[in-house]
Amino acid sequence: MSSEAEQHKRALRAELRERRQLLSDAQREDAATGLAAQLDALLAVHDAQSVSCYLSTVSEPSTAVFLQAALERGIRVLLPITRADGLLDWAVAGDADDVAEGLFGLLEPTGEVLGPIAVGDVDLMLIPAAAVDRDGTRLGWGRGYFDKTLGSMEKCPPVYAVIYDSEVLDSLPREMHDQPVDGVVTPTQTITFSPARN
Repeated sequence: MSSEAEQHKRALRAELRERRQLLSDAQREDAATGLAAQLDALLAVHDAQSVSCYLSTVSEPSTAVFLQAALERGIRVLLPITRADGLLDWAVAGDADDVAEGLFGLLEPTGEVLGPIAVGDVDLMLIPAAAVDRDGTRLGWGRGYFDKTLGSMEKCPPVYAVIYDSEVLDSLPREMHDQPVDGVVTPTQTITFSPARN
């Protein structure tokens, strides 16, 4: 039987998914440009030479502009590859053509597969989310890949969730397995939470 928190999360995800689908192409393009500027500034603050990111879906704030610029500047970018066991493998981002549909129909890199621990070496992690609250509780999309990844890391770099401005909420339901984030990046702002992840 599902818990009250799970039911609340399911309802929230449906609402947030619907809201994202209502965005116009112009709003999405503006968001991608703003997000790239925020992410570039965050990289500079952390002096990050190596980051993990992800290939955004149509409904997510687009990471494409940021990824292109980061690669051109020589930043090493790891992208996730979903596995059947619920963990993530990683591959170094390269040519935009080096992608294929992965396990859940998401675009994933096709380069050399690095194991789950490869992400332990990055300076900064950028991860997707449906919403984040002001305590750093992240609502994912329900598969648990990033919660498992963060929960299994021995030494975790700063973790920032990438969302739209309207998805920074006052509070979210939190369960034992939910891993907090250090901050959020939206198309107009970067918020670092204090205290950060423990």
